[in-house]
This record gives sequence, structure tokens and C-alpha cells, in this order.
Amino acid sequence: MTSDDGPAPPQPPALEDLVAPALVSTSAFFRAPYDPATWRALAALTVGWLWHLTGGLTLWVLVVVSASIVPALGVGLPLLAASLVVARWFGRAERARIATQTGITIPAPLTPTPARRGFWSRLWSPVRDGRAWAAALYAFLAMLVSTVFFPIAVALIAGAIAAVVFVPLGRGTALAQWTGLSWPALVVGALAGAVVLVWAGSALAQYGSYLLVRLAALLLGPSAADVARARAAFAEQETRLAEAAAHTARERAVVLTESRTAVVSAADIERRRIERDLHDGAQQRLVALGVELGVARRLADKDPEHAVAALEVAHREIKETLAELRDLVRGIHPAVLSDRGLDAALSALAGRSPVPVRVEVTGDLAPAGSAAQAAAYFVVAEALTNIAKHAGAESARVRASLVPEGRPARLRVVVSDDGRGGAELSPGSGLEGLRGRVAALDGTFELDSPPGKGTHLTVEVPCAS
Repeated sequence: MTSDDGPAPPQPPALEDLVAPALVSTSAFFRAPYDPATWRALAALTVGWLWHLTGGLTLWVLVVVSASIVPALGVGLPLLAASLVVARWFGRAERARIATQTGITIPAPLTPTPARRGFWSRLWSPVRDGRAWAAALYAFLAMLVSTVFFPIAVALIAGAIAAVVFVPLGRGTALAQWTGLSWPALVVGALAGAVVLVWAGSALAQYGSYLLVRLAALLLGPSAADVARARAAFAEQETRLAEAAAHTARERAVVLTESRTAVVSAADIERRRIERDLHDGAQQRLVALGVELGVARRLADKDPEHAVAALEVAHREIKETLAELRDLVRGIHPAVLSDRGLDAALSALAGRSPVPVRVEVTGDLAPAGSAAQAAAYFVVAEALTNIAKHAGAESARVRASLVPEGRPARLRVVVSDDGRGGAELSPGSGLEGLRGRVAALDGTFELDSPPGKGTHLTVEVPCAS
């Protein structure tokens, strides 16, 4: 049976697998004498034994002596505080040594801060530091562990070497005569003893190094309370991030709902406008055209002059109808935008505007996509219409460019004029409909129109991916 969740992620190796693999794996036990873990363990025990017998023993004596003389009118308190500060330094040095020799990184414990400022608060701070006391205890226990395991492991390995050396050099010696065994039996026994001793010494060295690392992780690393606080802080941070994401999602849902409603409303308004324009414009002209053509057909034989006049009227109606239909289609989707791109479409809008308009296009706008370009076109068209009708401006400026920063890139259009300003996004207005169109595309719509200082409209629409 397979799980839908996929394979489980690989777990990090345990401490035993890294420091003492001979204790957890049969194959690792058989290769213990030549396993790099054994040589690392022997090196760690050797250096650790020397370090613990000097620095560790000195630290332990300082802490014990200073703690014992504290009751004597507090004379030992400054010495105890200094000893515990030294214990912190000892722990830092021991963690660095273990990381260098075994590859195991033990995180540093938290450093306590004095509750209040002042001499006595700083003096008592090391005394109240539980991790400093733990480091002092580690100095004592590590000294015992290294003192026990290092000599025994070295003695076992040395015994194995002596047994191997005995084979070529021990014949005829007093030891060989004392055993009372034949020389072949002594050789077999010496080699068998060498094998047992070297395997025992290797496994013991790995185990001693493992005990030291385990003690260091327990006494020199963060305390259980520190770990619990760190986990609680991490969980709190994750909760805050989740709440922020949920809040953003709710706001996003509200914005999308509002923009969808605005787009539906704008589409309904646009549909009604198209229906009204067709009814009041093209439809009426087509009816009149039908009437004139009927008149021309009836008068073609009886009164050719009146028939020709009716055809001229019909021809004029056809041209006016076509012009109205072109304007109507341009309001839905201009052909120049599809055929020649946004640059040419903006220039065409500027050419039809009664107010002088300067168009500035930076770079190629084709990567913006059709939806973004259409939104930018209608924003500019509505803005130029408002400028001509309401702004009283003498000039206007249109700038279009791609903004590559961010994901995805955005099409930015800026329309500004030097008119009277005071433009507002009133409900049902053309600008409000355009704002809904832009919001539906996840764009931004900013209108800055202080009275007497012109109008500045900035729109950014994400480009199609």
C-alpha cells in the first residue's frame, strides 16, 4: 500500500551514527579498527583528557572552593561569579573542540541578562546562571569520563599491538616458557588476543567519545526551558505569519469581490450604452436609409430626378452610419490596437483629442499582453475625454512604459494635464468604471487631482505571464 503523501523526507543521522557507529551497526563494528570514526574518537579522547585534566580540573576546583567560602561573610561571592564566567568560557571552548574533532555542532545556550542594572545585579547574574553551573558540572564529569575511557582504550590497543609484536619476537622468551604452551598455540592465541583487543579498544574509544558528546549536548547546550521557549517563540511567530496571511487573503477576497462587482456593473453599463447608441444612432439611420431606398425605387421610372436625390440622401446616411459604427466599434475594441499595438493606438487617441497631447512611449510594450494593453488604452481614452470636456487644460501628456521590477512585470500608464484639477472617482462615472476594469486585472489605479493644479492619473496593470 502506498501513501498519497509521497515518500517521507530523509531523517538526519543520529548522534550515535556519527560518533559511535560501532555501537549501532554490525557492519560498523566489524570495520571499527580502521573506521575513521575510531581515529576521530581516539583523537577526541586524547585531547579531551589533557584538556579536562588541566582546564576542567582547574575550573572545578575554582567553583568548589569559591562556593565553599561564600558563607564566610560573602568573601567568595566575587570569586564564585568570576569562576562561573570562566565556566561559560570553558563551555564555549569545549563546544568548539567537539565541533572540530567530531563534526558535531552543539548550539550555544542563551546568555542571561541582568534583571536590573548595577554592580550587585551584574555580580549575581553569573551565580543565577544555570548553564554556567552546568558547564562546571560538565568539567568534572568529562574529566572522569576521559580519565576512565582514554587509558583503557589506549591500553587495549597497545595490548593488541604488543600481541602482534610478540609473534615474531616472543619465541624463546620467559613469557613463552611461562605459559607452558607450544609455540604454534602461542602464535594463534596472540593473534586472536590482538584481534579481540583491537576491536574492544576501538569500540570503547567510540563509546567514550560518544559519552563526552552526549554530556556536552546535555550540559553545554541550551537547557530544556530554553528549547521550550525557543519553540514557543517560533510557534508564536508562525501563528502571527499565518494570521497575517489569512488577513491578507480576506482582504484580497474582499477586493476581488468588489472588483468583480464593479466589472459586472461596468459591463452592464457598457452594454446599455452600446444598445442605446445602436438604437438612437445606427438603427435610426438604417430605418431612414430603408425609407429613402424605397422612395428611390418607386420614383425610378416616374421621376428620375427625385429618385437620384433620394439615392444621394441614402448614400449620405450610409456614410454617417458607417462612421457611427466605427466609433462604436472603437469604443468596444479599437482595430488599431490589435493591428499596430498600443503605441500607435495611443498616438491615434492623441490625434483625435482637441487638446494638444504629447505621447511618450518607453521601450517595446508588446510583452504587456492584450488585456493589459486594452485596459491602458481605455484608461487613456477616458482620461483624454475628461480632459477635453471638464479640465479646461491647454495641454496633456501621456507616458507608457513597462516596469520590470517585481513578479510579474507591469504596464504603467501616466496621463497628466495642466487643467483646473478637482477630478473625483464618483460612482457611475467613466473613471470609476475604468478603476473596476483595472482592479479586475489586479492592477493599481491612482488619481491625484488637487484643485487648480491639474490632474495626474497613474495606472499599473500586471503583464500577461
